Amino acid sequence: MAMPTTAARTLTRQRRSSDLTSLVTNITSCLQTLTPQNLNPKHINPTPLNQFSSHLDSNLVIEVIKEQQPNPYQALFFFNWASNLNPNPKKYTHNHQCYVAIIDLLLSHSLFSIAINLLEKHGMFSDLIVSKLIRAYGYSRDVKGAIFWFHKVKAIQQGKCLFSWNAILGVLVKVSYISLAKTFFDQILNDAIVKPDVSTYTAMMRGFCKVGMVEDARKVFDEMICEPNLISYNTLINGYCKKGDMENARIFFCRMMETNDCFPDTVTYSTLIDGYCKKGEFDEAMKWMDGMLIRGCKPNLWTYNAIIYGLCLRGNVDEARKLLTKMRLNGVKENAVTHLSILKGLSVAEKSDEAIRYFNKMIRKGMKLDAKEYGVVINVYCKMRKPDEAASLFKKMQAEGISRSVGCFNAVLRILMETGELDKAVFLLRQEKNMGCLPNFVSYSTVICGLCRTQGRMREVAELVDDMLQDGFEMDATMYSCLVSGYCDADNEKMAMRVFYESINKNYVINVQSFLVFINLMCGKGKVFEAEQILKEMCRKCSLVDVDSYQSVLHDQLNKHSGRGI
Repeated sequence: MAMPTTAARTLTRQRRSSDLTSLVTNITSCLQTLTPQNLNPKHINPTPLNQFSSHLDSNLVIEVIKEQQPNPYQALFFFNWASNLNPNPKKYTHNHQCYVAIIDLLLSHSLFSIAINLLEKHGMFSDLIVSKLIRAYGYSRDVKGAIFWFHKVKAIQQGKCLFSWNAILGVLVKVSYISLAKTFFDQILNDAIVKPDVSTYTAMMRGFCKVGMVEDARKVFDEMICEPNLISYNTLINGYCKKGDMENARIFFCRMMETNDCFPDTVTYSTLIDGYCKKGEFDEAMKWMDGMLIRGCKPNLWTYNAIIYGLCLRGNVDEARKLLTKMRLNGVKENAVTHLSILKGLSVAEKSDEAIRYFNKMIRKGMKLDAKEYGVVINVYCKMRKPDEAASLFKKMQAEGISRSVGCFNAVLRILMETGELDKAVFLLRQEKNMGCLPNFVSYSTVICGLCRTQGRMREVAELVDDMLQDGFEMDATMYSCLVSGYCDADNEKMAMRVFYESINKNYVINVQSFLVFINLMCGKGKVFEAEQILKEMCRKCSLVDVDSYQSVLHDQLNKHSGRGI
């Protein structure tokens, strides 16, 4: 009997593939006609599907399930029909891969209870399937649910559940429960029921690196009982780069190069390039870029963004734009990070008008901007001393549903106070909460201290101090000094003394300039004794006071006023 030729075998595979595609299309059309829309569509008769019974096998079932991605209920209806075939000419039953496919689909739509009911009904609590359930709970931030299912599969599989071990470690690292992840990691090492693999070690390394504990990650790396892979090396190199420790990052790059089967890739080089750029060592970053190209690794978006960031940090915005053009020509599409770097670069280069035009161009192009882009332009307007234009962006952000940072509010408040637009500053401060942003101590301090330096605003100062205290902020030495000066300028020695004594009781030292204003007022009103007493009290209670300086100020003012006949 003649063996089939290569061409004949290829043609046979193509026919089978064509037949499978045709069957999947026909079954999908049939399901769309039946339109199941819930878990138990009892009113729907599955008989129309019986025509496909003789064609069923696991490959067909998996392909049909995948095709139902937009409608998981159609997939589940088909899966349940295939589970209870009558007739069943080929005695078909679902294999493990079929259960994996349907569980993947249900979990991608967050249909947890349906997935669990299906697993319980068929008793399919394999390590692989439950690991998917654990990850799904983790992605939905339900850590308790993830831990529950880990312990359940651990009991079922008597601890031999490496997929689930790795899944729970990944979940805990994702939510930054690093100490708990370490507890699980130590348990898998100490129990010796299942042998950890490279994914187990790498998950723990990623967790340590995430919180800056790179030396702990290195210890895990050094104690691995299996060979590290590319992801292990990249994880550790990334950890060092984030800490700015480029020397150790380079050392591990060299260690990787010494291995027989683990060579740096685009991720490795991009990590190092990004690390050097963020450290301001642009020339070194470009050397790594050259090395990357020599090894045949193609730059990706991350690589280009790192270089563009480095150029913009140096104020070389024109070079950054040229690289953006080259990047597009190489088929790499930019993202918001790219434009944010250029926007920052224009600001660093003091090209304020150009930065605003670039920002407006981004809006016209329909780019989805966030608080970072708006924050750059708000600060640009503040540099230009145009607080009204900056404040107008807050309304735009509110309309777009973009959160506003308190730092941006504070920048505008500072410029409003510096330009003498006090009423606008007070109004903006009081509107912050209504605009979805809570003022902080700096917000209050900027406005309160500014008002203290202006005649006739101390009533507003008192109201804002009350607001600040109600928001849970305490006054500091600087604010007490401003209040003392403000009340003195308002010729209100009673409030000045009250604030002064309050600061003393909190061990805050009124600054020399405010003390001079206070002493001048008290001496002018003939209250020398009270002035001397308050200085004695401050020197007695406040440990940080420079006694000689304050006594010198007091004596100078006493002599000055004595010369006037007081």
